[in-house]
Amino acid sequence: MKDADSKNVAYKRVLLKLSGEALTAVDGKILNGAFLERISAEIKKCADMGVQFAIVIGAGNIWRGSRQGGLNIDRVRGDHMGMLATVINSLAMQDYLIKAGLKTRVMSAFEISQVCEPYSQYKAMDALASGEAVIIPCGVGYPFFSTDTGMMLRAAELSCEIALSARNVDGVYDKDPNKHTDAQKYDVLTYDEALKQNLKALDAAAVAVGRENNIKTIVFALENPENITKVITGDRVGTLLTN
Repeated sequence: MKDADSKNVAYKRVLLKLSGEALTAVDGKILNGAFLERISAEIKKCADMGVQFAIVIGAGNIWRGSRQGGLNIDRVRGDHMGMLATVINSLAMQDYLIKAGLKTRVMSAFEISQVCEPYSQYKAMDALASGEAVIIPCGVGYPFFSTDTGMMLRAAELSCEIALSARNVDGVYDKDPNKHTDAQKYDVLTYDEALKQNLKALDAAAVAVGRENNIKTIVFALENPENITKVITGDRVGTLLTN
């Protein structure tokens, strides 16, 4: 792995959270191959500059345990279904990253030994230090916690300098920009402000982990995968959440 050049990169180790909904194709398919190629190319470009990537992926393109689309499934079972859906997205992302030339391993929060290895903080840190990307599906491994909470937990565990939340919206707004034309985007927002104003930038558990561990988070749009590189190189993109 090449050494990070402080003139080119702002962060050497990052937790990148990819929204499952943002990975979906416009034709209704759950994944967009051409888009995965573009995302993988940007991650590989940053890895070549010395950036270490831990990756968490949501599953809103497949299944959400708390939003079941009219089905009546026990919440615990529904969340387990959502966690399994993150494995599908993670294996797809692993395949595209490997094809892009970046060695990548998937380490699940609960054991699925025939598909991927179980998550270990120490093995993950060793892999990151050796230049591998590490994808961690299944959130925190328990129901009632979102993949945003998984993002913050893994960022804290793996000593990441920042959490990057790549979504289908370009930042945090004071109201839903899809419903309100006068919605205003924040450039910088504290975790306390996000909670007090109920902005839904992250769920409360994720905010608590971020705040208590002093983890900065940047929320930005995945629509243009080049935003990943822009954030890594210090450009102002999206909304910065901080203490």
